[in-house]
Amino acid sequence: MAGADAVRVDIDGPILIVTLDRPKVNAIDAATSRALHEAISLLHTDDALRAAVVTAAGQRIFSAGWDLKAVNDGEAAHADHGNGGFAGITELFGRTKPIVAAVNGSAYGGGVELMLAADLAVASEAATFAFPEARLGVVPDAGGVSRLAARLPRALAVELLLTGRTFSAAEAQQWGLINRVVAAADVLDDALRVARTLCEAAPISVAATLEIIEATQGLSDQKAFETVRSDLELARLVPYSEDAAEGARAFAERRPPRWLGC
Repeated sequence: MAGADAVRVDIDGPILIVTLDRPKVNAIDAATSRALHEAISLLHTDDALRAAVVTAAGQRIFSAGWDLKAVNDGEAAHADHGNGGFAGITELFGRTKPIVAAVNGSAYGGGVELMLAADLAVASEAATFAFPEARLGVVPDAGGVSRLAARLPRALAVELLLTGRTFSAAEAQQWGLINRVVAAADVLDDALRVARTLCEAAPISVAATLEIIEATQGLSDQKAFETVRSDLELARLVPYSEDAAEGARAFAERRPPRWLGC
Protein backbone atom coordinates (compact mmCIF):
# COMPACT_ATOMS: atom_id res chain seq x y z
CA MET A 1 0.00 0.00 0.00
CA ALA A 2 1.40 3.39 -0.99
CA GLY A 3 2.14 5.79 1.84
CA ALA A 4 -0.56 8.32 0.93
CA ASP A 5 -3.16 5.55 0.75
CA ALA A 6 -2.23 4.37 4.24
CA VAL A 7 -3.13 7.63 5.98
CA ARG A 8 -6.59 9.21 6.32
CA VAL A 9 -7.26 12.79 7.33
CA ASP A 10 -10.48 14.09 8.88
CA ILE A 11 -11.42 17.40 10.48
CA ASP A 12 -13.69 17.69 13.52
CA GLY A 13 -14.09 21.42 14.21
CA PRO A 14 -10.69 22.62 15.46
CA ILE A 15 -9.31 19.08 15.68
CA LEU A 16 -7.28 17.28 13.02
CA ILE A 17 -7.74 13.50 13.04
CA VAL A 18 -4.99 11.45 11.39
CA THR A 19 -5.65 7.72 10.99
CA LEU A 20 -3.00 5.16 10.11
CA ASP A 21 -4.73 2.48 8.02
CA ARG A 22 -2.22 -0.02 6.68
CA PRO A 23 -3.47 -3.60 7.02
CA LYS A 24 -2.76 -5.92 8.61
CA VAL A 25 -0.75 -4.48 11.48
CA ASN A 26 -0.32 -0.78 10.59
CA ALA A 27 3.43 -1.20 10.10
CA ILE A 28 5.28 1.94 9.03
CA ASP A 29 7.67 2.18 6.11
CA ALA A 30 9.41 5.32 4.82
CA ALA A 31 6.55 6.29 2.50
CA THR A 32 4.03 5.96 5.31
CA SER A 33 6.21 8.09 7.60
CA ARG A 34 6.28 10.83 4.98
CA ALA A 35 2.50 10.60 4.54
CA LEU A 36 1.95 10.82 8.31
CA HIS A 37 4.16 13.90 8.45
CA GLU A 38 2.31 15.54 5.57
CA ALA A 39 -0.99 14.92 7.34
CA ILE A 40 0.24 16.19 10.71
CA SER A 41 1.70 19.28 9.04
CA LEU A 42 -1.85 20.47 8.37
CA LEU A 43 -2.07 21.20 12.09
CA HIS A 44 0.47 24.00 11.75
CA THR A 45 -0.50 25.32 8.33
CA ASP A 46 -4.21 25.71 9.12
CA ASP A 47 -4.84 28.41 11.74
CA ALA A 48 -8.32 27.03 12.41
CA LEU A 49 -6.88 23.78 13.75
CA ARG A 50 -5.95 23.75 17.42
CA ALA A 51 -5.04 20.12 18.21
CA ALA A 52 -4.57 16.76 16.53
CA VAL A 53 -5.52 13.18 17.33
CA VAL A 54 -3.39 10.41 15.82
CA THR A 55 -4.96 6.97 15.78
CA ALA A 56 -5.09 3.80 13.69
CA ALA A 57 -7.68 1.63 12.00
CA GLY A 58 -9.21 -1.32 13.85
CA GLN A 59 -9.19 -2.20 17.52
CA ARG A 60 -6.43 -4.81 17.68
CA ILE A 61 -3.19 -3.18 16.52
CA PHE A 62 -2.28 0.49 16.84
CA SER A 63 1.00 -0.11 15.06
CA ALA A 64 3.52 -2.92 14.85
CA GLY A 65 6.16 -0.27 14.26
CA TRP A 66 8.92 -0.31 11.66
CA ASP A 67 7.97 -2.33 8.58
CA LEU A 68 10.70 -4.98 8.60
CA LYS A 69 9.11 -6.69 5.61
CA ALA A 70 9.78 -3.53 3.60
CA VAL A 71 13.40 -3.62 4.79
CA ASN A 72 13.67 -7.28 3.83
CA ASP A 73 12.23 -6.40 0.42
CA GLY A 74 14.94 -3.80 -0.18
CA GLU A 75 14.02 -0.58 1.65
CA ALA A 76 17.25 0.84 3.07
CA ALA A 77 17.63 0.70 6.83
CA HIS A 78 18.32 4.44 6.75
CA ALA A 79 15.67 5.32 4.19
CA ASP A 80 14.37 8.90 4.18
CA HIS A 81 11.42 9.02 6.57
CA GLY A 82 10.88 12.73 5.96
CA ASN A 83 11.21 15.90 8.00
CA GLY A 84 9.25 14.53 10.94
CA GLY A 85 11.39 11.46 11.25
CA PHE A 86 9.98 7.97 11.71
CA ALA A 87 6.15 7.91 11.85
CA GLY A 88 6.04 11.57 10.87
CA ILE A 89 6.31 13.04 14.38
CA THR A 90 9.11 11.35 16.33
CA GLU A 91 11.47 14.16 15.26
CA LEU A 92 8.85 16.88 14.80
CA PHE A 93 10.28 19.38 17.26
CA GLY A 94 9.13 22.92 17.99
CA ARG A 95 5.45 22.04 17.87
CA THR A 96 3.07 24.79 18.99
CA LYS A 97 -0.13 22.73 19.01
CA PRO A 98 -0.74 19.53 20.99
CA ILE A 99 -1.04 16.02 19.58
CA VAL A 100 -3.05 13.30 21.33
CA ALA A 101 -2.34 9.63 20.55
CA ALA A 102 -5.51 7.52 20.49
CA VAL A 103 -3.95 4.09 20.94
CA ASN A 104 -6.74 1.83 19.74
CA GLY A 105 -4.79 -1.41 20.10
CA SER A 106 -1.42 -2.91 20.87
CA ALA A 107 1.80 -1.15 19.91
CA TYR A 108 5.26 -2.55 19.37
CA GLY A 109 8.61 -0.89 18.76
CA GLY A 110 8.02 2.07 16.48
CA GLY A 111 4.34 2.02 17.39
CA VAL A 112 5.28 2.79 21.00
CA GLU A 113 7.70 5.44 19.74
CA LEU A 114 4.83 7.08 17.85
CA MET A 115 2.77 7.13 21.05
CA LEU A 116 5.66 8.53 23.10
CA ALA A 117 6.17 11.33 20.57
CA ALA A 118 2.63 12.63 21.16
CA ASP A 119 1.92 15.10 23.95
CA LEU A 120 -0.83 13.01 25.56
CA ALA A 121 -2.09 9.46 25.09
CA VAL A 122 -5.38 7.61 25.54
CA ALA A 123 -5.13 3.84 25.21
CA SER A 124 -7.38 0.83 25.01
CA GLU A 125 -7.53 -1.25 28.17
CA ALA A 126 -6.81 -4.27 25.96
CA ALA A 127 -3.63 -2.79 24.47
CA THR A 128 -0.22 -4.25 25.18
CA PHE A 129 3.19 -2.77 24.44
CA ALA A 130 6.74 -3.99 23.86
CA PHE A 131 10.11 -3.00 22.45
CA PRO A 132 11.26 -6.15 20.60
CA GLU A 133 14.15 -4.44 18.76
CA ALA A 134 17.04 -5.99 20.73
CA ARG A 135 15.75 -9.44 19.79
CA LEU A 136 15.62 -8.37 16.13
CA GLY A 137 19.13 -7.00 15.95
CA VAL A 138 18.15 -3.34 15.87
CA VAL A 139 17.66 -0.43 18.29
CA PRO A 140 14.50 1.68 18.94
CA ASP A 141 16.34 4.88 18.02
CA ALA A 142 13.28 6.88 16.93
CA GLY A 143 12.80 8.01 20.52
CA GLY A 144 12.29 4.64 22.15
CA VAL A 145 15.59 4.58 24.04
CA SER A 146 15.85 8.30 24.74
CA ARG A 147 12.24 9.02 25.68
CA LEU A 148 11.75 5.87 27.71
CA ALA A 149 14.99 6.42 29.62
CA ALA A 150 13.97 10.03 30.32
CA ARG A 151 10.55 9.09 31.67
CA LEU A 152 11.18 5.89 33.60
CA PRO A 153 13.62 4.77 36.28
CA ARG A 154 16.77 3.52 34.58
CA ALA A 155 16.40 -0.08 35.71
CA LEU A 156 12.85 -0.31 34.37
CA ALA A 157 13.75 1.33 31.05
CA VAL A 158 16.70 -1.03 30.60
CA GLU A 159 14.51 -4.04 31.39
CA LEU A 160 11.87 -3.08 28.84
CA LEU A 161 14.38 -2.17 26.13
CA LEU A 162 16.71 -5.15 26.50
CA THR A 163 14.29 -7.97 27.33
CA GLY A 164 11.47 -6.86 25.02
CA ARG A 165 8.95 -7.92 27.64
CA THR A 166 5.32 -7.06 27.04
CA PHE A 167 3.66 -4.57 29.36
CA SER A 168 0.01 -3.65 29.76
CA ALA A 169 -1.87 -0.40 29.29
CA ALA A 170 -2.45 -0.34 33.05
CA GLU A 171 1.31 -0.55 33.66
CA ALA A 172 1.99 2.15 31.07
CA GLN A 173 -0.50 4.44 32.80
CA GLN A 174 0.99 3.67 36.22
CA TRP A 175 4.44 4.64 34.88
CA GLY A 176 3.14 7.88 33.35
CA LEU A 177 3.47 6.87 29.70
CA ILE A 178 -0.31 7.07 29.12
CA ASN A 179 -2.82 9.61 30.44
CA ARG A 180 -6.00 7.54 30.27
CA VAL A 181 -6.95 3.88 29.78
CA VAL A 182 -10.48 3.28 28.50
CA ALA A 183 -12.59 0.58 26.86
CA ALA A 184 -11.48 -0.23 23.32
CA ALA A 185 -14.67 1.14 21.79
CA ASP A 186 -14.19 4.49 23.59
CA VAL A 187 -10.58 5.31 22.68
CA LEU A 188 -11.18 7.74 19.82
CA ASP A 189 -14.14 9.45 21.50
CA ASP A 190 -12.17 9.90 24.69
CA ALA A 191 -9.13 11.23 22.82
CA LEU A 192 -11.38 13.72 21.04
CA ARG A 193 -12.80 14.83 24.39
CA VAL A 194 -9.25 15.43 25.62
CA ALA A 195 -8.42 17.35 22.44
CA ARG A 196 -11.53 19.53 22.78
CA THR A 197 -10.50 20.37 26.34
CA LEU A 198 -7.08 21.43 25.06
CA CYS A 199 -8.80 23.68 22.53
CA GLU A 200 -10.44 25.63 25.35
CA ALA A 201 -7.06 27.02 26.42
CA ALA A 202 -5.50 30.15 24.92
CA PRO A 203 -3.49 29.19 21.80
CA ILE A 204 -0.54 31.38 22.78
CA SER A 205 -0.46 29.83 26.27
CA VAL A 206 -0.52 26.32 24.79
CA ALA A 207 2.28 27.16 22.36
CA ALA A 208 4.42 28.77 25.06
CA THR A 209 3.87 25.84 27.44
CA LEU A 210 4.97 23.32 24.80
CA GLU A 211 7.97 25.52 24.02
CA ILE A 212 9.01 25.67 27.67
CA ILE A 213 8.60 21.92 28.21
CA GLU A 214 10.72 21.11 25.16
CA ALA A 215 13.43 23.66 26.01
CA THR A 216 13.83 22.81 29.70
CA GLN A 217 13.71 19.02 29.79
CA GLY A 218 16.62 17.69 31.83
CA LEU A 219 17.75 21.12 33.04
CA SER A 220 18.24 22.12 36.65
CA ASP A 221 15.63 24.47 38.09
CA GLN A 222 18.04 27.39 37.91
CA LYS A 223 19.00 26.70 34.30
CA ALA A 224 15.34 26.19 33.37
CA PHE A 225 14.41 29.61 34.78
CA GLU A 226 17.33 31.21 32.94
CA THR A 227 16.27 29.56 29.70
CA VAL A 228 12.67 30.71 30.00
CA ARG A 229 13.66 34.25 30.93
CA SER A 230 16.36 34.73 28.30
CA ASP A 231 15.95 32.31 25.39
CA LEU A 232 12.21 31.77 24.82
CA GLU A 233 10.66 34.78 23.13
CA LEU A 234 7.13 33.38 23.02
CA ALA A 235 7.13 32.63 26.75
CA ARG A 236 8.28 36.18 27.49
CA LEU A 237 5.51 37.66 25.32
CA VAL A 238 2.59 35.75 26.84
CA PRO A 239 1.94 38.10 29.80
CA TYR A 240 1.66 41.04 27.38
CA SER A 241 -0.50 39.26 24.79
CA GLU A 242 -4.06 40.04 23.72
CA ASP A 243 -5.10 36.63 25.02
CA ALA A 244 -3.67 37.38 28.48
CA ALA A 245 -5.76 40.56 28.60
CA GLU A 246 -8.80 38.68 27.31
CA GLY A 247 -8.35 35.96 29.92
CA ALA A 248 -8.42 38.53 32.72
CA ARG A 249 -11.48 40.26 31.24
CA ALA A 250 -13.36 37.00 30.79
CA PHE A 251 -12.57 35.96 34.36
CA ALA A 252 -13.79 39.30 35.74
CA GLU A 253 -16.93 39.22 33.57
CA ARG A 254 -17.62 35.55 34.34
CA ARG A 255 -17.87 34.51 30.71
CA PRO A 256 -15.96 32.16 28.39
CA PRO A 257 -12.92 33.84 26.83
CA ARG A 258 -12.78 34.70 23.15
CA TRP A 259 -9.22 33.88 22.18
CA LEU A 260 -7.46 35.76 19.41
CA GLY A 261 -4.34 33.62 19.38
CA CYS A 262 -1.97 36.53 19.89
